[in-house]
Amino acid sequence: MTPVTRQEVLGLYRKIFRIAKKWQSASGQIEETIKEKQYIISEAKTLFQKNKNVTDPQLIKQCIEECEARIEIGLHYNIPYPRPIHLPPMGLVSKQGRAFRHQEKLRKFSKPIYLKSHDDIS
Repeated sequence: MTPVTRQEVLGLYRKIFRIAKKWQSASGQIEETIKEKQYIISEAKTLFQKNKNVTDPQLIKQCIEECEARIEIGLHYNIPYPRPIHLPPMGLVSKQGRAFRHQEKLRKFSKPIYLKSHDDIS
């Protein structure tokens, strides 16, 4: 990891903890606020710990983009949890064959960047 990338990652990590420190839930209830703050901190620790040994520059860039996207979405909607996506169900395609593989591939590519690592830790 280059020094510039390292500083960028550490800056994002600090930014997340500053956001968690100032976080207020949309409902305004103290219990909800505390619960959401704890979620933000635990999610950040888990994902950064999981990706600490990543050395591929392309993968590091993807992780940084995901982190920035999740921060922006969380601040915009005032929801710390990843927003759900609504992909069409597998539908009428049989569980084998070319059409099934094609539909799985489309579902994989249509998943937003901010949910790439969320499925890995769930």
